[in-house]
Amino acid sequence: MPLALLARAALFSSSMAMPTTRSSSSRVPRASRAELNPGVKEVKREPGVSFDLSKPEAVASVKRKNVKRVLEVTEENLKKEVDIVPAIEDFRYGKVSPSLIRLEKKVRASSVIKVGAPENWEAILTGIKSMRLSGEAPVDTKGCEKAAAVERLSEKGLLDPDAIVRTDEATLANLIKPVGFYQRKAKFIKEASKICLERFGGDIPDSLNELLALKGVGPKMAHLVMSIAWKNTQGICVDTHVHRISNRLGWVFREGTKQKTTTPEQTRMSLEKWLPKDEWEPINPLLVGFGQTICTPLRPKCDMCGINNICPSAFKESSSPNPKQKKIRPS
Repeated sequence: MPLALLARAALFSSSMAMPTTRSSSSRVPRASRAELNPGVKEVKREPGVSFDLSKPEAVASVKRKNVKRVLEVTEENLKKEVDIVPAIEDFRYGKVSPSLIRLEKKVRASSVIKVGAPENWEAILTGIKSMRLSGEAPVDTKGCEKAAAVERLSEKGLLDPDAIVRTDEATLANLIKPVGFYQRKAKFIKEASKICLERFGGDIPDSLNELLALKGVGPKMAHLVMSIAWKNTQGICVDTHVHRISNRLGWVFREGTKQKTTTPEQTRMSLEKWLPKDEWEPINPLLVGFGQTICTPLRPKCDMCGINNICPSAFKESSSPNPKQKKIRPS
């Protein structure tokens, strides 16, 4: 673990770029008002003070001074919300100030509008938890560490990065088959193992960005690893079940719309805007098990569902015929 921390420190150490300054000699000289209009009398002002807004260079000078003052204040106290109107020169290609870029990101992050939680979400969540107490869903007994492919790798001693690197891809592929895209995933497993050996002392990365940098690791698995391996939940692990059920419950929407999310990543971002953080880790196994047993992809068992009286999607999809169960109609 210490070797991994040292490696990460070396990888991410970098000096901050200093803002570039414009040389006054690069400016194009402008004709004075007296030269442009001989009938206008030139008025002298004290050096360093110019409020003649009829002069373009004076306006730019005032704007630049205002921008500099705002940047200084904002860097000292980032909690203040400010509107920055930089001079047009600041947007020229290659002339953008690094401090302006950093400030823009901080202001945007601090001004995120919290989305209100959907109606009845607590009652729905409580109902799902009650239905999941039986522990009969496959996810309850065959989690990620108990998956068949992982068990086969373990039997061959191939959960060790040294052993994986020494094993050819074809052998790895046969062991994890019939997992989807097993040949490509075998290649990713071997590449990730090599990186873990070279950069993390044989351990796995303990940061979200470093996990996502590994080929084949997406947001779902990265958040799952952070929660399970490192006990550091930074986001919601959204798989196909969480994605489907969140949309059926009307819990998630695409940014700025009332339309359903179309990808798990959109679902994750939408959920994280309102779901309390202490629910982020348990929401995955909770909804996965619910999706495996009742809220199935095809023909959901709405008649067996204990929240069908408050679910906005209840009985709107073709349900599985189950004559032994008494059908519960929404009240």
